[in-house]
Amino acid sequence: MSPMNPEFAPFAGLDLLASSVLLLDEELVIRYLNPAAENLFASSARNLVGQPLGIALYCSAGLLTALDNALANNWTYSGQDVEVTLEDERALQLNCTVSPLHAGAPACCRLLLEFQPMEQQLAASREERLLEQQQANRELIRNLAHEIKNPLGGIRGAAQLLEHELANHAAAASFKEYTQVIIKEADRLQDLMQRLLTPHRPMQPKTVNIHEILERVRSLLTAEFPGTLSVRRDYDTSLPELIGDREQLIQSLLNIARNAAQAMQGHGEIRLRTRIVRQVTLAKKRYKLALEVQVIDNGPGIPDAIRDRMFYPLVSGREGGSGLGLTIAQNFIQHHHGIIECNSRPGQTCFTVRLPLASG
Repeated sequence: MSPMNPEFAPFAGLDLLASSVLLLDEELVIRYLNPAAENLFASSARNLVGQPLGIALYCSAGLLTALDNALANNWTYSGQDVEVTLEDERALQLNCTVSPLHAGAPACCRLLLEFQPMEQQLAASREERLLEQQQANRELIRNLAHEIKNPLGGIRGAAQLLEHELANHAAAASFKEYTQVIIKEADRLQDLMQRLLTPHRPMQPKTVNIHEILERVRSLLTAEFPGTLSVRRDYDTSLPELIGDREQLIQSLLNIARNAAQAMQGHGEIRLRTRIVRQVTLAKKRYKLALEVQVIDNGPGIPDAIRDRMFYPLVSGREGGSGLGLTIAQNFIQHHHGIIECNSRPGQTCFTVRLPLASG
């Protein structure tokens, strides 16, 4: 955007806002918009300044009427789910706040409009609910694991004693088969309980390269599924390094990618994609820049029955799965103040990991 006109100096701080702001005159002509608005509306200030709002952005009649009322009566206005259509016919659903301007504002400016995409608000609310739910689930699982662990030890010990007592019995061989089943299953469950109860080691943050991490994940996957799984790269090699725990990031991304490979039974394609994203909210904090990693597969998709619960402990769509891989991945990403999101349909599942690069 071109340097701000000196007439708009009182509004210089608007350039730094993450929300999209427009200044209108009494004819509802756009006189100024900040960089966030240029990004939201996919157009430059040069193209939009000087145009009537209703023509530049194809606003709904309801919004234009509200703006007329704001001018006539000096009213503020707040609207939700306001539709604005861009030049490329893409429709945006926005929350809009209109504020009349008073003394100290440039003479040509009468209204200040602030727009926020509804999906940002919905995503923030959804993320907050998810974090609270996950914390409650973790506490429940830990308590449950404590309650299960001790009886399991008793079951295993009793099976060993029974096996010893039956050693001289005529049918000892067949009985031993049964006691071994009890012992092995008890060991398996005790191992699972231990994984649920053992705290993860503290983070060891240092400068890491996300592509070096993804290459490690790629090599582990191709070794585990040799010749049957295609792992493609789609990297933005200009991405900066980030501060993180290398082992936790490898484990997180490997768990996601391995989940995908196992869902496809080792036959299919996984794409590892990296990009930069701007002006993003992660864990209720706004960042100017974030790193985005996507793990995309062409498998059957996540079953509807577990889609809303797939990050919960012990929830698995695969027979024999522990249901801990995605839970661990999410915990590690949260340690880095990042988030994991997932979109899935038959033929394509995409896990998106976003990690902050710079605060703003």
